[in-house]
Amino acid sequence: MPTAAAMLNHPDPLTREVARGYAGGAFLMDNGRGLEWYSSTRRALVPLGDIHIPRSLKKHLERFEVRLNSDFPGVLAGCMARQETWISPELAGIYLHLNHTGLVHSFETWQGGKLAGGVLGLALGGAFVGETMFHSVTQGSKVALVRLSQHLFRRGFSVLDAQMQNPHLQQFGTFEITPAEYAGQLRAALRQDVDLAPLDLPGAVSHPQQPPRPRSSRSA
Repeated sequence: MPTAAAMLNHPDPLTREVARGYAGGAFLMDNGRGLEWYSSTRRALVPLGDIHIPRSLKKHLERFEVRLNSDFPGVLAGCMARQETWISPELAGIYLHLNHTGLVHSFETWQGGKLAGGVLGLALGGAFVGETMFHSVTQGSKVALVRLSQHLFRRGFSVLDAQMQNPHLQQFGTFEITPAEYAGQLRAALRQDVDLAPLDLPGAVSHPQQPPRPRSSRSA
């Protein structure tokens, strides 16, 4: 069974609801009015495999170890630790729950045995929807994004969705497409039978998903 189908028909109702929302092209945010579904008039995609690596970043690539789901709570906390954040406590709880059920993941960089940065996102079939990223060490999040693109390409993914364009993402060759174009690419990606694990990048460490913990479902 393709991995998207497993999430779209997951026995956990919250996992199923969120997976179906993202499969429909929407994404969750809390902009101060409570948790709501959003869409974008232009969708930003990060190139897979041939991502542009700024010259100033190349020398830093080998200075970080890459891990998958090693410290999801740490990545989530890092993404929330900014003056303004759209990740409310309710959404943070949902992310933690969805990490335990296998829908949401953290792709991390480590340096000197400490978490240095990471990307948090959802994996559905051959699509990875990046939600947010952070760094505690300079270049930590940039290296995480580059290594994520390379890893997804090796694993056979076809979409790395950054949702909305910004100057930070533009330096990596991120481009925009229309909602109709995105819908077509997403439909094709959802049919792919690929998996995020294991990591096969040099120096990478893969951590298996933790078993689900019993908890009450919350409506997104």
